[in-house]
Amino acid sequence: MRIGLISTSRVPSRTANSIELMKVCQALKDLGHTINLWLPDRDPETDWEDLLPRYGIHSQIPITRIPMSSLLHGYDFSVRAVFAARRWNSDLLYVWPYQAAAAASILGLPTVLELHDEPPAPHGHRLLRAFLKGKGAARVLPTTEALKKRAEELAGFTFEEGFAILSPNGVDLNKYSHFPAPEIVRGRIGWKEEFTVGYTGQLYDGRGLSLLLELANMNPDVQFVWAGGEPDTKAEWQNRIDEAGVDNTILLGFVPNADLPEIQAACDVLVMPYERKIAVSSGGDTSRYASPMKAFEYLAAGRVILSSDLPVVREVLNERNAVLLPPEDIDAWDKALNRIRADVEQQQVLAHQAKQDSQQYSWLEREKRALAGLELTRQNDGKSI
Repeated sequence: MRIGLISTSRVPSRTANSIELMKVCQALKDLGHTINLWLPDRDPETDWEDLLPRYGIHSQIPITRIPMSSLLHGYDFSVRAVFAARRWNSDLLYVWPYQAAAAASILGLPTVLELHDEPPAPHGHRLLRAFLKGKGAARVLPTTEALKKRAEELAGFTFEEGFAILSPNGVDLNKYSHFPAPEIVRGRIGWKEEFTVGYTGQLYDGRGLSLLLELANMNPDVQFVWAGGEPDTKAEWQNRIDEAGVDNTILLGFVPNADLPEIQAACDVLVMPYERKIAVSSGGDTSRYASPMKAFEYLAAGRVILSSDLPVVREVLNERNAVLLPPEDIDAWDKALNRIRADVEQQQVLAHQAKQDSQQYSWLEREKRALAGLELTRQNDGKSI
């Protein structure tokens, strides 16, 4: 198929939504589709020598940039992008902005909408309904079951089977296939040989970093490694760590996505200490609907996972593949960490199950599921692809 993708994510960027966008584009290319991505023109020209490792992808993505006025909240860009994708003879539009989804569906263009969070009220709610009522609405891809149910509430009806395909974020499984034991990986990259706890991701509010700092202070014989974060945020946390007198925490700062697997594989335990409210790059709270990419990467790494026990996290993690703990409860986290350190057999059981469960979450399989049956549906409607 010729698939026109429309997004307002910044490229280049280090945000999760930008990485997810590039992973989807790469997977669609790998499946043999012809793609083109329309983005706002606010960012510099792409330097693929930098972008390929940054996003952990292996081929260039065709990108067309279109002007977007900050005063028009993405409406001008979305309409222009929809018409540009139609002129490009897209068989299918694959979009993230609700404005683009509504415009394309009203025009009758077959459209798939990615859902990563509840649309903002009231305009986002109206745009979602406009998309669903339009003739072009082909499919929605909610990242979590909780988000699917919320979208149905906003729509006022239950989606037909096959219309909403649950599409959590994914992982490049091939990049996690050949890692030896953590201590061997640590030796290879020059880390100290100590029991190691790793966190990878942004350093936003709600990620449980204060708990991690306290946990490091309580366990001076454990090495803690944080990978991620912008330079200013990293500097702020480094100051806090220094002021607390904690000397067993290493802040690596931003790590290109291509290098993350080795960092994660060098850890004995990987943590997601989310608080009850989780901030994202836009500043909102995503605790009800989050589908964190690190969850799938942690599974694929085949390491013990300690995670906050949030309802949305349980859509991926459970007691068989992770240790689920009360958010913000430092005593529970400390006890769990020390139980795991002392129980090598349990480490192996959890790590093995995590690795097994990761097999269902590849980006390639995600996009296969996302598009499965759409060709048949359109042929039945007399619109052969």
